[in-house]
Amino acid sequence: MTRSLHDIDSVVDEYEMSLRLDRGLSDNSCDGYLRDLRRLLGWLAEGGISLRDVTTDTLRLYLGDLHDLGIAERTRARMVSGLRSFFRYLSLEGYLDTDPTELLESPRLGLHLPEVLTVEEIDAMIASIDTGKEEAQRDRAMMETLYGCGLRVSELVNLEMSRVYAAEGYLIVHGKGDKERLVPMSEASVAEIEAYLDCRSRLPIKPGEENILFLNRRGHRLTRQRAFQIVRSLAEAAGIRKNISPHTLRHSFATHLLEGGANLRAIQQMLGHESIATTQIYIHLDSTSLREDILRFHPRNAVKPGNKDSHI
Repeated sequence: MTRSLHDIDSVVDEYEMSLRLDRGLSDNSCDGYLRDLRRLLGWLAEGGISLRDVTTDTLRLYLGDLHDLGIAERTRARMVSGLRSFFRYLSLEGYLDTDPTELLESPRLGLHLPEVLTVEEIDAMIASIDTGKEEAQRDRAMMETLYGCGLRVSELVNLEMSRVYAAEGYLIVHGKGDKERLVPMSEASVAEIEAYLDCRSRLPIKPGEENILFLNRRGHRLTRQRAFQIVRSLAEAAGIRKNISPHTLRHSFATHLLEGGANLRAIQQMLGHESIATTQIYIHLDSTSLREDILRFHPRNAVKPGNKDSHI
């Protein structure tokens, strides 16, 4: 017998519980799934469509509306993944007889190569930090940790002091899905963190934040939004016109490792990617650089005297 979908709020609460307990998703992943789900539910309510009446064509129409609103392909692909998860849950739990997402196609994604900073640009950002500000040493330590350890911004702002083993040169972070990984630290990140600890000891640390490494001047842990603002402002101060975020430093870390000869599997472990396919984007980044070098230096592509163009 098909279960009732009359109390949709209760169904969503049950689904959230399943995400957290059965699938063990992180808070960020759960929040994303639920945010996308509520967007769909709002769209259905506006159209007077019940969940039981949703078909594959209904969902295609919804995705078409998202496209018309300018929602990026990558975001829509993520939403399709969330829709599949929700409707599969409804089907398995007996709320629906059929799953309307079984024949739903994901938007095709072109290869997206993220921005990458040069070592000189990263040095320029660190050099642009105003040493007259109280948080100057914190910002230096943050930048070196983001770049030197390849951390996600959520991993940075939640980094615990008890998980930083400066003497041994490594730290332990909680990644996606609450998975822990061990990450070697660069000498620069070790030095900057140790210098920051003296500044940190003078802060009015709030209860519950005693073990959090990076704090604001009021003793609270930094938010991801604040970390983003810091990185963006340093890029602007250094005169960098690229679209910069904390994740840019993570991309740069991985790309520079690959260019330096690091094994792709080692980079995968450092970044905490569950699949090697996620890490392979850096092969494309490196290949782009390789092609530029070939075009620049190969004798067949060299500009001959009197010619403005190369052979290509």
